[in-house]
Amino acid sequence: MKTLLHAISRKRASSEKATTARASAPLAQTAAQNNPGASIRLALVVLLLTAFAAAQTLGGKVKNSTTTKPSAGDEVVVFKLGQGMEESGRTRTDAAGQFSFKLDDPQEPHLVRVIHQGVTYHSVALPGSKSVAIDVSDVSKKIDGVRVVVDIMRIQTAQGHILVTRDFGVRNASNPPRTQMNERNLEFYVPDGAHVIEESATAASENGNPLKSAPVPEPEKNRYSFIFPLRPGFTHFEVQYELPYSGSASLDPKSIYPLQNFVVILPKTMQFHGTPGSTGFKLMNFPNQPDASVRIAANTRDRQNLAFAISGEGTLQTRRQSSTQRPGESGQSSASAAPGADSNNRPGGGLGPPIDAPDPLQKYLWWILGGSATVLLIGGVYAASRQQSKIRLFSRKKNSSPLLMSMREANSQPAEAGILDARRSRKVLQAPTC
Repeated sequence: MKTLLHAISRKRASSEKATTARASAPLAQTAAQNNPGASIRLALVVLLLTAFAAAQTLGGKVKNSTTTKPSAGDEVVVFKLGQGMEESGRTRTDAAGQFSFKLDDPQEPHLVRVIHQGVTYHSVALPGSKSVAIDVSDVSKKIDGVRVVVDIMRIQTAQGHILVTRDFGVRNASNPPRTQMNERNLEFYVPDGAHVIEESATAASENGNPLKSAPVPEPEKNRYSFIFPLRPGFTHFEVQYELPYSGSASLDPKSIYPLQNFVVILPKTMQFHGTPGSTGFKLMNFPNQPDASVRIAANTRDRQNLAFAISGEGTLQTRRQSSTQRPGESGQSSASAAPGADSNNRPGGGLGPPIDAPDPLQKYLWWILGGSATVLLIGGVYAASRQQSKIRLFSRKKNSSPLLMSMREANSQPAEAGILDARRSRKVLQAPTC
């Protein structure tokens, strides 16, 4: 009897609990509806946990190549690169030269900028990268080991004008490595009546992308200078100017520096003549530019007479990328070392027989003959090709143009900007008043 009563009691209690639960469920739903903040807080917690799980730490180390020690106290800025450029954070290197960032979007490429003594140094961290290593060097206004190794003039005609593309290669072989930064890192002359096309001017450090860098006019007539850091390695400058043309002209580059090679490239439909008293040029075979006539004067002195005359008309074709040697391969590392020109290519008493392209010239003509557009294209392709296979796959899926544009925007030089502002201020102060 007691067992039966206990069973009935337990059944009644269970029934009451079920009824209470069914009655309380609508009340809980009503409470949730009346308190939407609880749901929002729950959603935020889930989102934060997801974001934390997706975040990735990007670390890095900065070494001062001048002292061979860690570079402490340098400012480090990281940018997210995509369709544009967005600053993700900034910090400073610690005593060991190390830094780290939390990347909120590790699936996007990032650009890491280190500012050392006013000059910037960069490294691209593609998706999946966990660390970067950046070398910087101490800055001086004038250092030993800097030499302008090549001055190249590409000449063609169009609509009553000569278009001259001037390319300079500068090698910084300072030891220990240092960066040279001053108001006149590279100077050059243009002929009377020349119009410098400022938007065409670029500068690029070794393994870097070409950056807009318009030359600044000097007080002396027809003299200009580039304000761009000469970091250790090879730096390439390019600028275009145009001149009125009526079928013939005499040109004098007025080279300021001793050169390993001075080169003139023009269409085969145009004629080249060395002027009396000028350096003897030699004709050079360059099979990758079959439509071009290439002349070279090797091992020239500063202020040496390099004047020449041209006549006729013609344009140069753009070299195909397939025939070029990409930067950073064995060729470019040799280019930065730039061995002396072949002794057989020294200036002679006339044009002489055709010669093969001397070894130093082969190292840097690939990007000069192809023009700036080819440089940008090859630079973007090569930067991606050096990464691991899965990173290359990502790069192929992305449009490289916004990335390159963002990098060029990010590569502005604080020291360069400061010098430019100072130069412009002085120019304004010197301007005559009415």
